[in-house]
Amino acid sequence: MTEAVTILVRRRVRPGREAAYESWLARLTEGAARDFPGYVGAEFHRPAAPGEAYRSLFRFDSLAHLEAFERSAFRARMLEEGADLFAADAVWDRMTGLEFWFDPPAGTKVPQPSPHRMALVLVAVVFLLVLILNLTLGPLMQGWPLPLRLFVMVTIQVGLMTYVIMPRLTPRIARFIYPRTTTH
Repeated sequence: MTEAVTILVRRRVRPGREAAYESWLARLTEGAARDFPGYVGAEFHRPAAPGEAYRSLFRFDSLAHLEAFERSAFRARMLEEGADLFAADAVWDRMTGLEFWFDPPAGTKVPQPSPHRMALVLVAVVFLLVLILNLTLGPLMQGWPLPLRLFVMVTIQVGLMTYVIMPRLTPRIARFIYPRTTTH
């Protein structure tokens, strides 16, 4: 069995070129989805503040499929096309576990996240979120079929974790997740 792989790309964009970059990113994603076996999907996050990096997550079902994409003429052509949009070289991180939820502390070199600590944080966040959602929304959904209740709860939970909780939490707990990092 092959293990899925996620690529986290952090890229700073030239000021004023953000709309062009987002258009370029959409074309890159559409081409990957159309032309490359094993492409699972992508997720994009705009910078929290001007001058910070865009964060993009690309998922493939296996390392072999990712490497085929990385070696492709399509990717080389897209990188060449987008070169004038980039303020700096991108930082690429390959991840095969839970680490795509977590950002390392600023200045981290070769981060080695603790899988035990990542799991502990995720268990705590998921537990608290499920508890709160069940206490607040559970009474409103009494009588709903179980699959529908679960679908609504999971959809809300994943949305909150992806767009609200984890982006705000991970910078605050980065030193806990990356306990033995070297910074400059």
